[in-house]
Amino acid sequence: MDLGFFTMPLHPPGSYHAATLEADLEQLVYLDQLGYSEAWIGEHYTAEWENIPAPDLLIAQALGVTKQIRLGTGVTCMPNHNPFSIAHRIAQLDQMSRGRIMWGVGSGGFPGDLDVFGFDRRTGTNREMTRQAIDLVLELWNDPKPGNYKTDWWDFNVPEPEDDIALRVHMKPYQDPHPPIGVAGVSPKSETLTLAGERGWLPMSINFVPEGLLQSHWVAVEDGASKVGKTADRTDWRIAREVIVADSSAEARKQALTGTLARDMEGYFLKLLPRSKMLGLLKVDPNMPDSDVTNEYLVDNIFIVGNPEEVAEKLSALDESVGGFGTLMAMGHEWQPEDFWKSSMGLLKEEVLTKVETVSR
Repeated sequence: MDLGFFTMPLHPPGSYHAATLEADLEQLVYLDQLGYSEAWIGEHYTAEWENIPAPDLLIAQALGVTKQIRLGTGVTCMPNHNPFSIAHRIAQLDQMSRGRIMWGVGSGGFPGDLDVFGFDRRTGTNREMTRQAIDLVLELWNDPKPGNYKTDWWDFNVPEPEDDIALRVHMKPYQDPHPPIGVAGVSPKSETLTLAGERGWLPMSINFVPEGLLQSHWVAVEDGASKVGKTADRTDWRIAREVIVADSSAEARKQALTGTLARDMEGYFLKLLPRSKMLGLLKVDPNMPDSDVTNEYLVDNIFIVGNPEEVAEKLSALDESVGGFGTLMAMGHEWQPEDFWKSSMGLLKEEVLTKVETVSR
């Protein structure tokens, strides 16, 4: 099992952007030093809690101060971008990284962000736009044919090349044929994850959902792969989880119930998800009342919290329950207190994963 990181990021409204961006960068540097294999950074325009609108800029900055960690957009919300422009930005970023980036893509689900660009999420046009835009980006990277490209969502031209002086659309990714593409699944038997199976993309499952729903995610990936005669590879599957590791169970639980994880859940997610009619995704029992979905319930039933031995046992049980997966993505929060969170991230990498591998063998 490889170990990665997924950060939205999460900062309380009113935070000083220069300071939070610096702190987010410092986390990536520290995780690189610990040997984490990858980190994904989210994109939002109108969510003040999730306050990075341009993850590619943070990735570009991080490339210069990290050595081995792979960095990905988590995700590039395609309705926010012109496909001609984003094709060039991601290809250039891949060139700058010499192949150390991954390209997470999605249709965007945040109402405010969709409103900015005139998408009504009830109609699903943002999803259709996303499919078309991704295919167009791949075409521009592979064989940009001259002509006008116009839909309800964009209008641009690829000019005829002038080969004698090399005037043409030319930017391609460093990786051949392109950076690994990742997509995140949320709902049971996610259509997005079915598409991942069809296309050979990296499937990612979000941090909130119980094991039963996770099992349906892999069914979706396998269904997609079988449609096109492929076999899905479980080592490609990323599962995100809230993870806190401490020397003692009591210390880990205390931090989970009173620290920044609790602040972010109670101040943001447990308020946001009911508005989006998504709280049911968190329920082990679909008949349980909404009022029972608390941070304490999540710590007891979904999050992975404890001392190194307990966390290793929980990860091994998760791995067995879903039939195996490739990368655990530990979720990002503000590291307050800093020493505790650095210790937690270190224990996860240096002690827990070794025990998980031993149990798995």
